[in-house]
Amino acid sequence: MILTTIGVGIACLILGIAVTWIATKTLYRNKFEGMIDEAEKESEAIKQRKLFEVKEKFLNLKTDLEKQANSRNSKLQSIEAKLKQKEMVLNQKNDEVQKKSHSLDQQKEHLEAQLSQLEKKELEVEKMYKEEIQRLESISGLSADEAKEKLIDSLKEEAKTDAASYINEIIEEAKLTANKEAKRIVVQSIQRLATETAIENAVTVFHIESDEMKGRIIGREGRNIRALEAATGVEIIVDDTPEAIVLSGFDPVRREIARLALHQLVTDGRIHPARIEEVVAKVRKQIEEEIIETGKRTAIDLGIHGLHPELIRLIGKMKYRSSYGQNLLQHARETANLCSIMAAELGLNPKKAKRAGLLHDIGKVPDDEPELPHAILGMKLAERYKEKPDICNAIGAHHDEVEMTSLLAPIVQVCDAISGARPGARREIVEAYIKRLNDLEQLALSYPGVIKTYAIQAGRELRVIVGAEKIDDKDTEKLSAEIAKRIQDEMTYPGQVKITVIRETRAVSFAK
Repeated sequence: MILTTIGVGIACLILGIAVTWIATKTLYRNKFEGMIDEAEKESEAIKQRKLFEVKEKFLNLKTDLEKQANSRNSKLQSIEAKLKQKEMVLNQKNDEVQKKSHSLDQQKEHLEAQLSQLEKKELEVEKMYKEEIQRLESISGLSADEAKEKLIDSLKEEAKTDAASYINEIIEEAKLTANKEAKRIVVQSIQRLATETAIENAVTVFHIESDEMKGRIIGREGRNIRALEAATGVEIIVDDTPEAIVLSGFDPVRREIARLALHQLVTDGRIHPARIEEVVAKVRKQIEEEIIETGKRTAIDLGIHGLHPELIRLIGKMKYRSSYGQNLLQHARETANLCSIMAAELGLNPKKAKRAGLLHDIGKVPDDEPELPHAILGMKLAERYKEKPDICNAIGAHHDEVEMTSLLAPIVQVCDAISGARPGARREIVEAYIKRLNDLEQLALSYPGVIKTYAIQAGRELRVIVGAEKIDDKDTEKLSAEIAKRIQDEMTYPGQVKITVIRETRAVSFAK
């Protein structure tokens, strides 16, 4: 009974489970079918949306293609219009060419007609020429061949005369060209070298801080100043000039020794005869060393090597010598550079020329003073210190005291004159230089019609201003030639003088 009850319970349980499973299955089936329906609807919507997007893109592409097609059509139409225009232009040109061709044909016919007329006239002229020759032969009694021979003979004589004249002109022109070329080289050498000039006097002014120092320099009863004059060989002038003492002496080396010694004594403050002799001896040694150093530096600056030490010392001594107020070392350096430039222009050795130019005045600074011209003495010094013969000859011949045997000699002579004649280089030349410029201006002012004259470029050019109402253009050329000839005949000048005559017309008005 219990088992039956248990079996009924189990059967009821199984039946309940089966009913529940069937109900659950039905429920899920309905849910799945609803989800499938929703998915189908959603896919249909997506499908419609995609179709709409595709149609929109298609319409956009279609619009773009139509625009491109329209743009290409407009370009094609523009090109077609241009081609039609070019075709019209070509047709017009073709018409013009045809017209010109027709015109050329007409001109050709006209020229042929003129040519035929010229041929007829040529025949007539030839006939008349033959008749005229026959008439002349009958009048002169000579045949044409005989007349031709006489004419040839006369022409030969005339040609010989002209040839001789032409040869003379060529010779004169060659001489003038040679002179011009020589002047060009000299002027170019001068222009390429411009150095400062130094003018020295026979006195040196030594400046002091106060006049109280003058009493100390003089010393008790003048013993200091006497000791200083005895040690240096220079006259020391102490006068009423404020804050200055004058050192007078013909030898610049002695004046320099005295100046430096005074400077050291004044700076040190100890001034007495023993100290003076000591300082002067020390300064003299310094000056000797400075002389040698100056000579070495000068040779190095000019690129001159292998000079004897004694020649180097003599070159250094030039720094303390002057010639007509021109510093001798500066003059020697300038002459050396000029010689180098001129030798290079003439195709000679510029180094030798520079060496000869530097040494040409060493005869002015010897240690002893023999009675010989400085050029001869310089030549003997150069020979003593083993300089080459052509350089020795150039030194000795630069004032024509020995015969010139090398081409360096005239170069040194010319460059020495150029350096000494440079305006302002020497005191005695300045006055003559200024007078020459004044004479140039006054000479040009003496001509009628000249308003103003200006001597410029150190007297190498004269500018003459004339009145436009007094002189015409032709007369300006004549005036320039006349002034040039008169300057050439009446004046002495280096190089050449360019005369420029200026004629101008001015119209001036005032706006009020």
